[in-house]
Amino acid sequence: MASIQLKDVIKRYGKGKSANQVIHGVNAGINDGEFVVIVGPSGCGKSTLLRMVAGLEEISGGEIFIGERVVNDLEPAERDIAMVFQNYALYPHMTVFDNMAYGLKIAKVSKDDIRTRVDKAAKILELAPYLERKPRELSGGQRQRVAMGRAIVRQPQVFLFDEPLSNLDAKLRAQTRLEIQKLHRELGITSLFVTHDQVEAMTLAQRMIVMNAGVMEQFGTPAEVYTRPATTFVASFIGSPPMNLLKNAPDAKPGTIMGVRPEHLDITPEGWGLRVEAVEMLGAERLVYGHWLHGAGDEMVIIRTDEAHAVPTLGSTIHVTPRPHQLHWFDAATGKRLPS
Repeated sequence: MASIQLKDVIKRYGKGKSANQVIHGVNAGINDGEFVVIVGPSGCGKSTLLRMVAGLEEISGGEIFIGERVVNDLEPAERDIAMVFQNYALYPHMTVFDNMAYGLKIAKVSKDDIRTRVDKAAKILELAPYLERKPRELSGGQRQRVAMGRAIVRQPQVFLFDEPLSNLDAKLRAQTRLEIQKLHRELGITSLFVTHDQVEAMTLAQRMIVMNAGVMEQFGTPAEVYTRPATTFVASFIGSPPMNLLKNAPDAKPGTIMGVRPEHLDITPEGWGLRVEAVEMLGAERLVYGHWLHGAGDEMVIIRTDEAHAVPTLGSTIHVTPRPHQLHWFDAATGKRLPS
């Protein structure tokens, strides 16, 4: 196993004035044995960053360390990493065993060692009954586990996951997340996992890198990112529904954006006045959407309530009060968090 260090990592396509810079000086230290998720919207540079660690994209500037080695100029095969992709990339004519063993055979590992490694990985991933089957005889979740097994048998220093769950349905995604958590607990191998899904990020990560337009907006634990977002982008991207970012709240300060999560707004007899525009029933939860009564533009406010509260009718007036210790303040010009 090994740590990963990203030092002022830059990626540009093209040269000179026409160069398009897509990664802007990322600095991050991933500890030996840590599971870090890179999360962000499509086009933010998260997969590009992962591919530079893998050696599949050239680095335009900065340094990447795996362990004590600078790997900028090393081929992927020399970096001692194993990668799991979005598509399973299994050989359809080979059995599960042969798919998992193929890389070891190419590396001229002994047959006995191959059998031992594959059997161990199959046991961890609950694939032992399927080793003689072909990929077409497996479900999508089982195929993804075979792809993970192929990475495990390599016994690498680092696992790299590039949106490996995106082809699975919701139930399988949840199940496979649990399997990946179990896998990391058992193997303890340093892992970088890319996703656009904040649920995957929040449930899998020990720490997470939030990317936006090639910039690392925040690097912290899921709890840190959720409770103290570093920027308005992080506040709006992490959380479902997202944090309310309010310029027109009665208590707003000039030049400052007030942030408050929907669950930290309480419906009260008095407080901010809102006209109810929509209500979403989500089982034990309700999301109430309202506009200001004082006519401050079309700013929408979202409140999360539970079944203990009566469901407000559309067009009615409600009053809400923010929990004072759960307010966040951001600079309106830069979007950066202000001391609170």
